Amino acid sequence: MCNNEHNADTLPLGLAPNVAALGADLQAIFGDRVRRHEPMAFHTLLRVGGPADLWLVVTALDELITAVQLARQHRCPVLLVGSGANLLVSDKGVRGLVLHNRCEGTIFVTDDEQPRVTALSGTRLSSLARKAAHHGLSGLEWAIGVPGTLGGALINNAGAFGSCIADCLVQAELLTSTGERLWRSVEWFGYTYRSSRLKRETAETSISFVVLQAELRLNRASPVEIEDRMSLFDAQRRRSQPNGASLGSMFKNPPGDYAGRLIEAAGLKGTQIGGARISEQHANFFLNIGGARAADFVALIELARDEVRARFGVEMELEIQRAGEWG
Repeated sequence: MCNNEHNADTLPLGLAPNVAALGADLQAIFGDRVRRHEPMAFHTLLRVGGPADLWLVVTALDELITAVQLARQHRCPVLLVGSGANLLVSDKGVRGLVLHNRCEGTIFVTDDEQPRVTALSGTRLSSLARKAAHHGLSGLEWAIGVPGTLGGALINNAGAFGSCIADCLVQAELLTSTGERLWRSVEWFGYTYRSSRLKRETAETSISFVVLQAELRLNRASPVEIEDRMSLFDAQRRRSQPNGASLGSMFKNPPGDYAGRLIEAAGLKGTQIGGARISEQHANFFLNIGGARAADFVALIELARDEVRARFGVEMELEIQRAGEWG
């Protein structure tokens, strides 16, 4: 375990001047909630990742906005994380500020012709699906086993069992790079398979939008029918996906095919590098079997890409996000 001295009067050595200045400003507002050199392995589902320069958990939108705006004033990079799903963090860690978004909250409208819910971006998808079922509202059953948050789902167009978040999104509120709060309709997001305008623009220009909250369109249904569908999806997921520390699907499915089938056909099921292994149950799941490093997973990713390209001429595209200092 890492010993984090949260109440230290000064920031540790080794931080860039702008990061140290940001840490001091954040500490003046949030006190000992600000952590330094926090191991990201504690906060990702894969259980790998080096230290974040600064780490802060936010639980309200005003806290989230304040922290992001301060980081921008100090020209300090920000990584926003939810459940730690879909995220491979470098062994060298993350420079700048990592914000753990735990802004959770839902408002259901059930008495209109079109039922809907407005939820904060840190709300977990599985929790949102269960709350919707409690209100007799259908449309999120597919999300019952998805280990992410609403904000991440909107960026990545998360989905399962033939459905995705784009199917029910009405609009979402974003914090822009200039500090404006704007609502944008689903059309603005330009959704494609496991991608969105938010994801593409961040990758191409480093101009970040922060998802604050979203309005989703739902449909009335029998709570019993909804629960039955959720139980069916949950059971199917448990049968087809391995237990253990993983990020879920490592690669996107190529058009007309499945990433897991290609990796299996390349003879890579069970292949292991360091503490990282390709699952024998589902070849698109890469597991931390103990003591793995991020570098082990990168090596396994490149091996799978190279073998599938060489054998089938298919270029595999990551579904997960790499974050941190890779060198």
